[in-house]
Amino acid sequence: MASNDYDVIIIGSGAGGGTLAYRLAPSGLRILLLERGDYVRREPENWSSREVFVKSRYKTKEEWVCKDGTAFHPGQHYYVGGQTKFYGSILFRLRERDFGEVVHHDGISPAWPLSYADLAPYYDEAERLYHVHGQRGADPTEPPRGEFPYAPVSHEPRIQRLSDDFERAGLHPFPLPVGVLLDEADPEKSRCVRCSRLDGFPCLVDGKADAHVCAVRPALATGNLTLLRRAKVERLETDASGQTVTQVVVDRDGERETYRAGIVVVSCGAVNSAALLLRSASDAHPDGLANASGVVGRHYMAHINSALIAISHEPNPTRFQKTLGVNDFYDGADDFAYPLGHIQMLGKTDGQMLRAGAPRLAPGFALEYVARHALDFWLTTEDLPDPDNRVLVDRSGRIHLHYTDRNTEPHARLVAKLKGLLPQLGCRDTLIPNQLIRDERIPVAGVAHQCGTVRFGTDPATSALDVHCRAHDVDNLYVVDTSFFPSSSAVNPALTAMANALRVGDHLLERLHAPAAERETEVLAS
Repeated sequence: MASNDYDVIIIGSGAGGGTLAYRLAPSGLRILLLERGDYVRREPENWSSREVFVKSRYKTKEEWVCKDGTAFHPGQHYYVGGQTKFYGSILFRLRERDFGEVVHHDGISPAWPLSYADLAPYYDEAERLYHVHGQRGADPTEPPRGEFPYAPVSHEPRIQRLSDDFERAGLHPFPLPVGVLLDEADPEKSRCVRCSRLDGFPCLVDGKADAHVCAVRPALATGNLTLLRRAKVERLETDASGQTVTQVVVDRDGERETYRAGIVVVSCGAVNSAALLLRSASDAHPDGLANASGVVGRHYMAHINSALIAISHEPNPTRFQKTLGVNDFYDGADDFAYPLGHIQMLGKTDGQMLRAGAPRLAPGFALEYVARHALDFWLTTEDLPDPDNRVLVDRSGRIHLHYTDRNTEPHARLVAKLKGLLPQLGCRDTLIPNQLIRDERIPVAGVAHQCGTVRFGTDPATSALDVHCRAHDVDNLYVVDTSFFPSSSAVNPALTAMANALRVGDHLLERLHAPAAERETEVLAS
């Protein structure tokens, strides 16, 4: 076998690609993992809010273009581990009803071609692999499940009082499902130090359960996985029939390289996976690879998200704040028949983070006061698939992201519900005046939770992938990131990408007649 020939090539090392590499590596298959970025450099700046949020030290410098022609810098990170190096590590299962058709205020959330029961055993495994801490039965919308593999992360005193206040207001707060290498009973064994840098920062001590730490690193230890960093895939080429990918064309440190494999898996993130397929147009696939249906790049979703900072009457010295969630409005409210969405805590803000979003002349002492008293919430409403919300690529290869809000009325009501509760939660009944800080919708540049651009389904006329996430049009091409989602639900998508990657991995092992991996394999501590 030539040195550039492999059994499987995986493009992208995040929640989907990294987890798939973990599943396949023990089988003895020759696997190549291509990552366009490098390792995140371990340096003091990893935990500097000025470097991370004000100076955007780790975000890509590339520009995308929105629908009005304006260029912007997306919140995209290219590193081993992908976006999970910077995610908040909240690892929800989709609710059981999210797999069926759901009627929303602004339209229909379509059914998936599989059920929750199909994915449940893979959720179990993904939770073990990614060290998910939680409490069974506390979340009123929780799907059927066994016990969490790890006990819930405890609330710090101010968040415990917040939880108690939510309960007194008649709601059902619960511990968030957090993926973190934390052992509160034995701190000697704990990588996590319960700092204020979980959400949005890379972890200096490998305490966050990201795809690099939990999946790629142990996969490399098997000796069957080759990782090439700084290897951006430019296009995929097929044979004359267009039915088989024959070459993966890579720009590696400015040099053109080509690689071949029996199976090629795309896992670049919902925007970049669609862009790669569109850039791979050919005579056999004039509208983009695997795009006979015309859906590649369409139905982009990224949730309708808002960050809301409430001002506590008492100071909030919490460090590890991302431990509390509320789902009482997930399916609706007494005064509104349609789903509203989900509420969870954000990581704790400081003055530098607030400075990143505040007017230039906002006084520093005011921002510091806000930071000391802030309770930080993240609110999510389901984004509905719209074919006109789409990823396009121009002749130069630059990405265009066209997006228009839908389902905004339920989101406004969700924000209003939380604001109305603030007096009962030990907070001011009004926010800091708008000239200083706002409750703010996340703009199109905030591409966290991106999904839906290469949807799967049973009908090749309306989907790009089959139920195993194999392209209808190309026999050896798979997509395993959140591109495959036909709907977005209203909870964080990462665990579903991880669980699905394990599911697709089992399918590939069967297809390639390779030994099945041991499901209970321990994550290597290195």
